[in-house]
Amino acid sequence: MQTPSGSFRNTFYPNVTDAEWDDWHWQLQQAARDRAALERFLTLSEDEVAFFDRAEKPFPVSIPPHYLSLMDLDDGSDPLRLAMVPRQQEHVTHPGERLDPLGETDHNPVSRIVHTYPHKVLFLVTDFCATYCRYCTRARSVGSGDWPTLERDWQEALDYIRAHPEIKDVLISGGDPLTLSDARLDMLLSALRDIPHVELIRIGTKLPAVLPQRITPELVAMLASHGPLWLSVHYTHVRELHPAARAACDRLANAGIPMMSQTVLLKGVNDSIEAIRELNETLLLCRVKPYYLHMCDPIVGSDHFKVPLSVGQDIIRGLHGHCTGYAVPMLMIDAPGGGGKVPVGPHYIEGREGDRLVLKNYVGDRYFYHDPL
Repeated sequence: MQTPSGSFRNTFYPNVTDAEWDDWHWQLQQAARDRAALERFLTLSEDEVAFFDRAEKPFPVSIPPHYLSLMDLDDGSDPLRLAMVPRQQEHVTHPGERLDPLGETDHNPVSRIVHTYPHKVLFLVTDFCATYCRYCTRARSVGSGDWPTLERDWQEALDYIRAHPEIKDVLISGGDPLTLSDARLDMLLSALRDIPHVELIRIGTKLPAVLPQRITPELVAMLASHGPLWLSVHYTHVRELHPAARAACDRLANAGIPMMSQTVLLKGVNDSIEAIRELNETLLLCRVKPYYLHMCDPIVGSDHFKVPLSVGQDIIRGLHGHCTGYAVPMLMIDAPGGGGKVPVGPHYIEGREGDRLVLKNYVGDRYFYHDPL
């Protein structure tokens, strides 16, 4: 098992210096983006080869060396490999799957803005990611190169936010916003901070997990200067919390930047109580609050990732009472078509006996709560 980055580097990058390895630009330049690049590190399975054998690829591939170093390269069922290396099942459409499962194009008043909720908007600033999660809800558009990242391309979105004083919360996403340069991010955050009614700015990113080299002291200082600012970070498996990722979280937390983690429940990757508990308890040690556990969005070609809702509910039930409540996320379905996030956690109210609610606790015992009709 070649998961430690040291043995990986000795095998595949013996002449690379620490300075190069720790440079996020170098990591991006060296990312594996096609079959030939992946085969330098992996013996591809039949399912993986079949993806690349198709002339038309539904979704790009990119895996930086750091993230490859976290995988067990000899195990075709390695959870990080399943989440990031494409398989032929991506070419198959099943009932209920959609190119735009959350109906973002129906809530898209101007370019780059998704306005689903009354008081907050999603601002899509780039379509570029360091790595492309195979279950991405925006697989139809990320990695396409269709969203330039120059200031003039953001102007219509900024004008829309300025013209709508009800917008108090802006979530910057994409693509991954932290792939932008410090200067460009600073410019964007400054423009948002100049809008009086924007109170909260959030940035959605997976870079602390897949490219922690990006979380430099300079980036952190710049982000902290635009507070209050939160990071919505995306962790899938505890192995993503490599020492470099933990150091990145420390830098952010020490600068006063709070982090909330969102995890997607994926078959074969993290669909067990043990996997989610270990991930979430480790996140807390890194000062990251586990926030949402998402059922997989029904994007085209995602059926091989899906688990029944009951699995997610059993996981939440298995966390309650067995670990700190801070480690228990909300189980959510993002309602297809743009209905927004819907909590779908397990039910603990069994019913009612007159003025008493009948409750079931974490071990299944029944209790009564006085609640007059």
